[in-house]
Amino acid sequence: MTKTKLLIAALLFGVLFNSCSSDDDGPAVAIIELETIGLKALTGGTSYQGWIIVNGQPVSTTKFTNPAGVVRLEVFASDLASATQFILTVEPVGDIDNGPSDTKILTGNFNGNSAQLSFPPVVADLSNTSGQFFLATPTDNAGGVDNGNDEFGVWFMNGANAPGLSLPTLSNGWKYEGWVDFGTQTLSTGTFSNVSGVDDGNFFKGSGGDVPPFPGEDFLVLPTQVPITGITLPAAVTSKRVFITVEPVGDGDPAPFFIEPLSANAGITTGSGNPVTMLSNTVVPSGIVKRPN
Repeated sequence: MTKTKLLIAALLFGVLFNSCSSDDDGPAVAIIELETIGLKALTGGTSYQGWIIVNGQPVSTTKFTNPAGVVRLEVFASDLASATQFILTVEPVGDIDNGPSDTKILTGNFNGNSAQLSFPPVVADLSNTSGQFFLATPTDNAGGVDNGNDEFGVWFMNGANAPGLSLPTLSNGWKYEGWVDFGTQTLSTGTFSNVSGVDDGNFFKGSGGDVPPFPGEDFLVLPTQVPITGITLPAAVTSKRVFITVEPVGDGDPAPFFIEPLSANAGITTGSGNPVTMLSNTVVPSGIVKRPN
């Protein structure tokens, strides 16, 4: 009799345990495998995030900062089975919303159980860019008179009144940014969207002159509110590396982003009559995502 009661109790416990386990288990999950070429780790507090499009709506995957190797992203299996598209975004520092940022960096449509990911559809086609710049310091030329220190500035111009850059319009979420590598520091000339307009920089400009209506910077004065160490201004741009990057809007990272469509080493001559032609770099990220068969 005792053995019978023990057997019944064991059976009832098993039924109860199985019932609780079923209740605790959530929906089945599946793994997306993401492999990329040309993406680099994010270090400024931003993060990558994958999204699948299900019935026209974005469904998020986990965030990550290092794209090396195969990145495994978890989603509900039912959503992944119905997904038609994959999008990879750069999400800002402190992101807590439930939707993708405007800063989309790769996308592709599923064809069977994989999607080839490309950069141009969500950022821009950088296959046909060109640029030039010259060294000058117009912001301290009082009365328009050149004071002879043109080695301290760089302007992306073609002569006195034409843009020096030919760049495609970027999608929302992205801007261009100019840079000069001084060795001890790489300083920004400012972000911009329009090659024929004043950029968002001019932190280091002089006084008494004018800011041209084109991207560029005079590296003459280091403002006290700009927390930069390791460089003394004025700083000569001569023989320094000058380049343009594509930057996530609001990334907050003082370092250049890794997408670099134009670059050149400045010479030792100055003035609009001595332009430097920039080299075009067409390399952009790409990738592939795979879902289980």
